[in-house]
Amino acid sequence: ADPLLPRGENGVDGRAVRVGTRRSQLARIQTDSVVMMLRELYPDLRFEIAVAMSTTGDKILDTALSKIGEKSLFTKELENALERNEVDLVVHSLKDLPTSLPPGFTIGAVCKRENPLDAVVFHPKNCGKTLSLLPEKSVIGTSSLRRAAQLKKKFPHLEFRDIRGNLNTRLKKLDEKEDFSAIVLAAAGLKRMGWENRIGQLLGPEDCLYAVGQGALAVEVRAKDQEILNMVSALHDADTVLCCIAERAFMKRLEGGCSVPVAVDTLLKDGQLYLTGAVYSLDGSDSLKETMQTSVTYPHQNEDGPNDDVQHVGITAKNVPGQAQEAAENLGVELASLLLSKGAKHILSVARQLNDAR
Repeated sequence: ADPLLPRGENGVDGRAVRVGTRRSQLARIQTDSVVMMLRELYPDLRFEIAVAMSTTGDKILDTALSKIGEKSLFTKELENALERNEVDLVVHSLKDLPTSLPPGFTIGAVCKRENPLDAVVFHPKNCGKTLSLLPEKSVIGTSSLRRAAQLKKKFPHLEFRDIRGNLNTRLKKLDEKEDFSAIVLAAAGLKRMGWENRIGQLLGPEDCLYAVGQGALAVEVRAKDQEILNMVSALHDADTVLCCIAERAFMKRLEGGCSVPVAVDTLLKDGQLYLTGAVYSLDGSDSLKETMQTSVTYPHQNEDGPNDDVQHVGITAKNVPGQAQEAAENLGVELASLLLSKGAKHILSVARQLNDAR
């Protein structure tokens, strides 16, 4: 193992390890949970949380996410702080991180994934219902093209409308107004906020495939900062890493982002990684979906030398066998290529144009 940090008394070179986070309550909770794990692993180190920033994504609330068109919507300001050495690591929801990170950055840890499924939260007056039981023309709030496309197709009697804001804001909009019968959110966020009791319905893969990386937390660091990289790499959850590498490689090959409906479902079982991926038109009428699998059972080799810092779709995971990571990445690329050969490019470019025109 690499020699671990403390060269100084209470931190790297005697200083504290500074952790950057966004202002939102969920971002704080997610950051605190990662810092707690780090404090347990490294009781001698000092960790300081720097609440930096409201990001562009937090500030522009009157525009649909898919319209702002900036991939690194919630991450840019944090990366600037990393670049200026103001913080040493930043905690994100992995699904907010683009599949190509700016040069000089890497995802140094992907923590064990929380439930990746989407969840429906109902207006108090619809308590106990499910989507299929809601009356005709009920309005469902979601800012995700992916969710809307799949659910429109599955529940044609419902209407879907954009809802923005952080989790607190969205729940408030749901509860205090009569505009929405229900909203769809990631189960992971609700769970982390302690609002699991609000989940009225969990949407399984048969209803709604989830977003790439959904439910997993990522720790972004400077790629050249070996000490911090070694430190956070202890947080990697190998299964989550492999699933998320496959999902991110799938998305990257499709050149998908917030502005097109791309969805996945992964399963790692008995050394086999199964990836289901799909693309949708905006109204869900047109879609392509396929599943592929690969073996990810490889021994861990000590790969000394220049291979140490091989990134797979932005992730550096030294403690996960390199061949397994490669297999996962190839799986994602091959599945995307299969969908592209069946016409995915057309579906996605039409979706992109329609979304731009909205």
